[in-house]
Amino acid sequence: MSRRKIVVHNHNPESVFLVGLEIRTPSRDPSLPPAESLAELSRLAETAGLRVAGSDAQKLSNPHPATYVGPGKAEAIREQIRDLAVETVIFDGELAPGQQRNLEQLFGESVKVLDRSALILDIFAQHAHTREGQLQVELAQYEYRLPRLTRLWTHLVRQAGGRAGGMAGGVGLRGPGETQLESDRRQIRQRITLLKQELEKVRRHRDAAYRYRRRRGIRTAALVGYTNAGKSSLLNALSRAGEGRAVETADQLFATLDPTTRRIRLPRGTQILVTDTVGFINKLPVDLIAAFRATLEGIARADLLLQVVDVTSVCTEAHIRTVEQVLKGLGAGNIPRLLVWNKIDLLPHPPDSESKAAAEGTRVEVSAKNGRNLPLLLKAMEEILKGGLVPIEVLIPYGDDRLKNLIFEQGMVEWFRCGPEGTRIRAHVPPSLASRTSSASQASPTGQAENRTP
Repeated sequence: MSRRKIVVHNHNPESVFLVGLEIRTPSRDPSLPPAESLAELSRLAETAGLRVAGSDAQKLSNPHPATYVGPGKAEAIREQIRDLAVETVIFDGELAPGQQRNLEQLFGESVKVLDRSALILDIFAQHAHTREGQLQVELAQYEYRLPRLTRLWTHLVRQAGGRAGGMAGGVGLRGPGETQLESDRRQIRQRITLLKQELEKVRRHRDAAYRYRRRRGIRTAALVGYTNAGKSSLLNALSRAGEGRAVETADQLFATLDPTTRRIRLPRGTQILVTDTVGFINKLPVDLIAAFRATLEGIARADLLLQVVDVTSVCTEAHIRTVEQVLKGLGAGNIPRLLVWNKIDLLPHPPDSESKAAAEGTRVEVSAKNGRNLPLLLKAMEEILKGGLVPIEVLIPYGDDRLKNLIFEQGMVEWFRCGPEGTRIRAHVPPSLASRTSSASQASPTGQAENRTP
């Protein structure tokens, strides 16, 4: 089966022309202003290794049903791409299969017509390094291509001679063409079924790991946010990842695709698992979200979400709204969340490490690059996670080191003191561990605390 795809040349990048559409309907509330959305599309093209030769935009009440932009604007775009010798036109929205086919006929067979979803899928395909990531991207690509498969067979019309290449179609063309098309559709559906089965195995494996962590009382946090907000850099800084363990980072969109989990220690000694997830973006393809559901389910099961925001962006509020919409769709809208405003090292006047502006409520301003205010972030994470724990004060007899170690590993210890009968500990622990400690020792009332001891 013939496939049309973006071809990246290292020394001679493919030239592209970008087209934006501003919807003038008052009821619409786009996540990003049209100009910013088109600028983001330009960054996506550069991430894919393309060269942006020009761009154009139009205001309409609704996308044109035949050509997305108005027919007159489509004609004007055709003249521009001819003058610029452009090889590809990318629209800042999702094109219906009919719109894409009509635009290809208008622009000519030498020009590829793509939409924002196809470009994002191509970037994901470039950045998927693990087997799981490759399966997810392949599934999303097939789901996207299946309804657009018809246009790939228009070359059969041009290959036939005489009347077969004209309006009448021609004897012998229609039947074989449809047969081959249906064969390709069947193969794609079979491949989609196989990929979904493979990803279901991944989902079951993640579910087993999740249940194991719950039994052990291991707390988890997930880094979420708009792409290029600095999530991977923040994970490296929090886990103090050295050479060989650091998550790959780059100043580009979707630099990191495959999720990575690291163990970090909070100020009171509690260890938690923090997972770096794929970045979100405006107009994220629905097929991509569905394909990555096995990975993104971990977000909905986290005890805490660290929503990383690029403080230097001019569209921070729009980025926050976009992330919140995706989280709500994943069923993670009610999980405790901490806004982490990253990259304060790029501000002309970054806040002091102990100022109220640096950490207030559910917001912390940090720099993953130089480590500024990371202790404040860890402290804020600890306070939020404490909300799901149970306060206890117990006497652990000598010899029961396993229970004592579990309290220190899974809980947040306020103080402990060694006495003649054992170790008295005041801490906040998971409910499952609290029930175990109640049978091991009769707890003193938490309101009658001894002197606090480090």
